[in-house]
Amino acid sequence: MGRRVVLGVLLAGGLLLTGCSSDGDKSPSAAVQSGASALASAANSAANSFASSASSAAASAQAAASSALAGVKGGLDAKDDVKLGEVTTDPDGKSSVPVTVTNSGSQPYKYTLTVNFQDSSGNLLDAAVLSVPETAAGATSQATAKSNRALSGTVTAKVGSALRY
Repeated sequence: MGRRVVLGVLLAGGLLLTGCSSDGDKSPSAAVQSGASALASAANSAANSFASSASSAAASAQAAASSALAGVKGGLDAKDDVKLGEVTTDPDGKSSVPVTVTNSGSQPYKYTLTVNFQDSSGNLLDAAVLSVPETAAGATSQATAKSNRALSGTVTAKVGSALRY
């Protein structure tokens, strides 16, 4: 849908650029300025609509992740036990990041954590919940967190929350 909106904006902008201004000034300069202004306004509106839709999807994913963590009873903060690798893009366009969990406790623990996928400005793009099976005391487990949808641009990952139980 986003591509159709942008294509429509570009088409409308092209038509405006070939027209005349409404004040009777038929100079190419006035038509170009008027068309450029309308094009910029329409593009800004389309971008805001797309950003709002993406923001809504990210907020929904984060709410689902928070809900999953709320189901963990008696969990202890374990954010320091979790390290993330480099984000890669899978063939399906989804982002993946390797996760290493090191159990720093004195007994075996299971882990549930959220991974936030962000753009280069730190804006939330998506959130994933990851459950790591029981990891022995002092041992390390490997897992992979994957975004719920295809993400574009430069994507980074950050541990949102991590609980051991």
